[in-house]
Amino acid sequence: MTQLVAGVDSSTQSCKVTVRDAATGAVVREGRASHPDGTSVDPRHWWDALGAAVADAGGLDDVGAVAIAGQQHGMVALDADGRVVRDALLWNDVRSADAAAQMVDELGRESWVERTGLVPVASFTGTKLRWLRDAEPDNAGRVAAVALPHDWLSWRLRGYGPADDSALGPDLDALATDASDASGTAYWDPVRREYDPELFERALGRPMRVAGSEPAADTVVVPRVVAHDEAMGTLTVDVTLPSGRAAPAGLLVGAGLGDNAGAALGLGLGPGDVAVSLGTSGTVFGVTGTDVLDPSGTVAGFADGTGSRLPIVTTLNAARVLEVIGGLLGVDHDALGELALQAPAGADGLVLVPYFVGERTPNRPDATASLLGMTPGTTDRPHLARAAVEGMLCALADGLAAVEGTGVTVSRLLLIGGAARNEAVRTVAAQVFGRDVLIPEPGEYVASGAARQAAWVLTGTLPTWDAATTTVPADPHPEVLEQYRAATR
Repeated sequence: MTQLVAGVDSSTQSCKVTVRDAATGAVVREGRASHPDGTSVDPRHWWDALGAAVADAGGLDDVGAVAIAGQQHGMVALDADGRVVRDALLWNDVRSADAAAQMVDELGRESWVERTGLVPVASFTGTKLRWLRDAEPDNAGRVAAVALPHDWLSWRLRGYGPADDSALGPDLDALATDASDASGTAYWDPVRREYDPELFERALGRPMRVAGSEPAADTVVVPRVVAHDEAMGTLTVDVTLPSGRAAPAGLLVGAGLGDNAGAALGLGLGPGDVAVSLGTSGTVFGVTGTDVLDPSGTVAGFADGTGSRLPIVTTLNAARVLEVIGGLLGVDHDALGELALQAPAGADGLVLVPYFVGERTPNRPDATASLLGMTPGTTDRPHLARAAVEGMLCALADGLAAVEGTGVTVSRLLLIGGAARNEAVRTVAAQVFGRDVLIPEPGEYVASGAARQAAWVLTGTLPTWDAATTTVPADPHPEVLEQYRAATR
């Protein structure tokens, strides 16, 4: 008898739900709903979108297990009644940049890397807690628990929340997460796989306790970390979603994942595989069985969704670069790509430094974009389109070099995300990266990874789901990356 599982991708822009055959990974049905724009969002919008996406996917009545993958780092602060204290600060909210710099100065880069596998920047949860402590002390004093977006959604899906809006009420000790998402907080150690209470207290100014442990006065609850092949719990009651659809009692809820760990699991990445993901932001991530420590902080040594490590580099500007320049030229992504292929590799020296919303890697939160090398011959639509595609990919090529610099072997390079469907992006990627580029068939790989974890929880075995790929042969043009690096020094 066919067993069905569901995977959720609650990203910055939208919520996607995929229902799949647990054994084969075949897609049975899918649903989607939008999230509001902005870097500070009321989490209620995510809950509403989850309900709408589940309804669009035909519900969960015939599903045995579900897992949620979500955007990482977002600060969801709850009071003792399970209510959100303030809008969640998302990963791309840079108001905590000064707080991050303070925290680095206090302990030094090497100490942070040794204890957390990363160096604080504005993206990470801990720096947002420091910002909250200093900028909104009244709100900080109301905080009874801190969760991440996928933690909070899983908690709500299991029936918890404010007493007047949930079946089971505000039980903060029911909060749970997984290692991949916890490792992006800046107060969890992916080597020892445990929280660092001193770092949490340094961030918020109050002590923490792990959900389910002995209560103590004036402590702030953080979610317990659940193994990837275990369930957070089983629904004990039917839970009504905002769409009116119900999540049925008996449904298993997996630990979930951070979005990049979800994509790695959905792609079936193993040692030697590295993916470049082109969403609104860009990421370069791989899977390795060894600890990853980068004193520069460029590469964060996160945990993955299987018990290994997920070295990762993140940029704030990826597909948004194509959107901005496409908007300027009055064309969509496809037409922008067609224009880009009309100009030669290197765009005759025109370089776009794509820091439109500041940048996380390199850590330049206040930076702006720049266009260099403008001449009468390069100031036209094809050259600008080409510079946009090259600028986006060169920033990620630097990320790939940083990942390799930690000792990670790159045997296969995969290009994923919406922008990877663009012919110009594929062509330029093979030139900028200088190696074969594998393009998996289009799919929602974060949601697929969550569904694969749900199948693991349901059956006790991590299934193998094959994904077809096409290969764009290497076409090295080292001068493209060289001129980009000269412009960004």
